[in-house]
Order: sequence, then C-alpha cells, then structure tokens
Amino acid sequence: AGMVSNIGTWLQTVAVGSLVTGITRNPIWTAVSYVAAFLPNGLLAPVGGALADRFDRRRVTIAATLVEAVLAATLAALVAAGHTSPVLINLIVLLAGCVSAIRMPFQQAMLPDLVPREDIVGAVSLGTAQWNLGRVVGPALAGVVIVAGSFSLAFTLNAISFLAVVIAYVVVRVPTPKAEGEWPGVVAQMRDGLRTVRAEPGCRTALILIAAAAGLAAPFMALIPAMAEELVSGGPKDIAGATGALTTAQGVGAVLGAIALPSLVERFGRRRVIALALVGTALALVPYAIAPSVALALPGLALTGAIYIAVLSGLGAVIQMRAPVLFRARAISLYWAVLSIVFPVGAFAQGVIARSFGVRTATLAGAGALLVVVAVFRAARPQLLAALDDPEDELQEVEEAEGLVAERETVVP
Repeated sequence: AGMVSNIGTWLQTVAVGSLVTGITRNPIWTAVSYVAAFLPNGLLAPVGGALADRFDRRRVTIAATLVEAVLAATLAALVAAGHTSPVLINLIVLLAGCVSAIRMPFQQAMLPDLVPREDIVGAVSLGTAQWNLGRVVGPALAGVVIVAGSFSLAFTLNAISFLAVVIAYVVVRVPTPKAEGEWPGVVAQMRDGLRTVRAEPGCRTALILIAAAAGLAAPFMALIPAMAEELVSGGPKDIAGATGALTTAQGVGAVLGAIALPSLVERFGRRRVIALALVGTALALVPYAIAPSVALALPGLALTGAIYIAVLSGLGAVIQMRAPVLFRARAISLYWAVLSIVFPVGAFAQGVIARSFGVRTATLAGAGALLVVVAVFRAARPQLLAALDDPEDELQEVEEAEGLVAERETVVP
C-alpha cells in the first residue's frame, strides 16, 4: 500500500512541476511548487509527532489520507475543466502538504505495533527501499501517463493510490496511545528536544550539514522541470516526458546508492563516507548542469542521486544513533523539519537565480557554495566532523590527536 501511494505521490510531483513550468515558463514557479509541497513538513511534522503520542494513530491516518485523496481528485477535476492557474494549483498542493505533514508521524509511529521488535530495522529498510523505488516508477509512469493521456489523468491516479493506504489501515488493528500524566504541550516537548539535540555534538553537526546540503545542493531536484525545459523544445507534455526521465535517473541512482551505503560505511567509517559524499554531490552536479541534452544529463543526475542519498541517509543515521533514547523521536522530527524547511527555501532562492541567469548557473552556484561550506567546516571545526562517528570512535580520534593513546601505552599498571 505504501509503495502504491508513494508512486502516486511522485507521479503528481512530476505532473505539477511540469504543468506549472510549461504554463508559466518561469523557474520561480517551478520552485514554488516544491516549496508548497515540502515546507509544511518542516513546520507541522513536529506538531504531528507530539499529537501522535496522544490520539488514535490508525483513525487519524485513515482520515488524513482520505482528505489527501479528495484534494488530489479536486486538482484533477480543476485541471480537466481548464482551471490551470499556478496559484490555484499550488494552493491545493500546499493544503495537501499540510495534511501529509500531520499524517506522517501518526503513520510512522505505528511501525513498532505492526512488526516484532526484532524486525523493526528490516521494516525501516524496506520502507526506505520502497520510497526510492517509488521515485523510479512514479516519474517514469508520469511521463507515460501525461504524454499518452493528460495531466488530469495523472492527478486522478494519485487520488486512487491513496485508497490503497486506507484499505491497508482499515484491516489492521493497533493499540491507541494511553495518555499518562499531564501533557506539557507541544511547545514544551519541542523545546526539550531542541535543547537535547543542541547539547549532543553528533546531532548538532548532522543538523548543520543537512541544512547546508539541503539548501545548496538539493534544490537541483526542485529545478528538474526547469532543466527539462532547457533541454527540450516543446510544450508541457514534452517537458513532462523529459522531467520524468531525469527524475527516474535520479531515483535509480538513489536506489543503487542506498544499497551500497552500508558496506561503504562499514569499510571506511561513517564520518569519511559522509564527508566524501558532501563533496561528491557537489562535483557530480557539474556534468549534469553543463549537459547539452537529456541523454547526457541522465548519467550525471543518476550519479548525483547515488551520492546524495549517502548524505541524506548517513546524516539521518547519525541522529538516530547519537540522540538519547528518550528524545530520539523528537530529534528525528527536528532533523526532518530542518531538511523540509531549508530545502524549499534553497529551491526558491535558486529559482530566483535561474530566472535571471539560467538554471545551469543556479545549479553550479549551489554546488560551488556547498564545496566552500564543507571546506570551511573542515578547517574551522574538525572536532565536529569527528562527532559523526559513534561516541567511542570520536573519543579515540580525539585522544590520538592529542597523543594520549601513546602515553597510556607507556604506563605500567
């Protein structure tokens, strides 16, 4: 059910971006579509996380999913009737993003109730795999559906895909959270989580680096329709076809990168892999940004997707492994909040640059800025990069740097 819904979500994402880009011929509107879809996650996901510990998760998930289906069906009907104002389209996307931001914590919190404890890691890995596979199938399907059918058909299929989630949760039974004691409130919960994350070096470093990557490199994803317009000549359907191909290439790269990441981390260490992935993401964007055709842009975008997933997953793993157990959910929520806020802001900023100087220049500028940030971070705060490893590895590295390990070996017990 999650796979079907995820395919529908990516199908609509490609359709909205292509439709708005084809109508306006303005990369700023392309970026606005991503802002409308992703910004609510940053603002409302922490709220949803706090509420998910107090209310019936299954019922709220079902209700919210039905609302999302209605919004997708409304979008399909409006486009079919010829109402294609970018303001109206993005307003519906924004409303759907708000509902999704509240729903996701309820849905994710049910995982330990659905599978045995020993299978939780496998279930999370399966969820990550289906999310990335959705990025492959959804955009490819979008290109076919829009070119052979219409944008309205794409939105209709997305509306239908939500029903798979509704059916799945109708047949399952999970316990309702039991409120114990007086609830301190959403603000107090978020404040405690923020204080804890700031005090933990690994979590603090992960938040800083994901903000840099999301704001400077990741906007290439939001501007794929604008790049497609640069690479093809034609109307919205031609742009949609190229957008679907490019987004699929990124998704394929992400799947391959996700498969390779665990062995790379085991061999080279989490800190080294993340640092190299940050630099590699910026460098991989160069051949994509200067490619003269869709065919030549595909391998560059696949490589970028493979490397960027190491940044995203690697820093997310740092949060999960280094956050105190009692604050882990709030730490993860804060991580996704930073990602979801900074990414659309960066996308909008690069959309403005693309409007004046071209999408290629905007992408190269973001990549160059990320390289500068990583270099400055490495030179000025190397101890924070060490915190990306496990605490014991971090301590050993610091001790070796200070010559304490050698001193200990000379001491006779």
